[in-house]
Amino acid sequence: MIIVTEKAVQELKQLLEKEHKPSLAVRMAVKGGGCSGLTYHLAFEENPPKETDKVFETNGIKVVVDMKSYLYLNGTLLDYTTSLMGSGFQFNNPNAKKSCGCGVSFSA
Repeated sequence: MIIVTEKAVQELKQLLEKEHKPSLAVRMAVKGGGCSGLTYHLAFEENPPKETDKVFETNGIKVVVDMKSYLYLNGTLLDYTTSLMGSGFQFNNPNAKKSCGCGVSFSA
């Protein structure tokens, strides 16, 4: 399961409304790259989920994850933080053995 905090939900809903597409799902994925080997990706999903995708509804947001990424993302908490240094989505991934300083790449 993947959990999206209320702060992240509010930000995602604002972004969806800005795009005039409030009913889209959010696709979470892991791809190779970054300074630690794997990077997180978030995108709005306009296509219907594939048969092999995992689909979750969490705090009113539909989340779609491909099976390969799910192996790395199961148990992840997606949050949205605001600080003096900036704001953005933050992944709290229990499967990450090492993360880079910027928080967008990890190794498992």
